[in-house]
Amino acid sequence: MEQGMFAAKLRELEEQYGRLENRLRLCQRGDRTKIHQEMLRAADEYRETESSLQENAEESRSPAVAALAGVQLEYLQKIREILEQKLPEYLGAGSQLEGRTEAAALYGEYAIDFAVQSIRYALLAALEAMDLQMSLDEQEKSNRVQESCL
Repeated sequence: MEQGMFAAKLRELEEQYGRLENRLRLCQRGDRTKIHQEMLRAADEYRETESSLQENAEESRSPAVAALAGVQLEYLQKIREILEQKLPEYLGAGSQLEGRTEAAALYGEYAIDFAVQSIRYALLAALEAMDLQMSLDEQEKSNRVQESCL
C-alpha cells in the first residue's frame, strides 16, 4: 500500500465539491425552473448512492464494508426522517411553508457542517492508515534484515 492510495478518493472528493459549488452558484443566479431541474438531478444522484449503500450493506462479502454501509444508510434514513417530519415542528414557525423553508435552510447548513467534520475525520483515518502502513513496512524490513543475518 503506497501513500498515494487515497489519490483516487481525493480526486472524487474534489470533483464532488466542484460540482456542488458550481451547481449552487448557478442556481443562486438562476430561476426556479433551473433550481427544480438541479433538485431532480441531485435527488436522482442521492437515490443512486442510497441504493448502492443498501446493496453494500446487504450483499457485501466484507463484514467491514457491510457494517460501514449500514451505518451510512441508517444516518441517511434518520436525517431524512428528521428533515421531512420533525424539523419543521421543532422550529414551530408560523406557516407550514415558513417552517419547511426554515427547516430546509437549517438542514442545508447542518449538512455542510457535517461534510466539513467528515473531511476532518477522513483526514484522521487516512493518516492512521498511512502510519500503520509505515509501521508494517518497517517491521517487514526489520524481519528481512534479521533473516539475512542468519
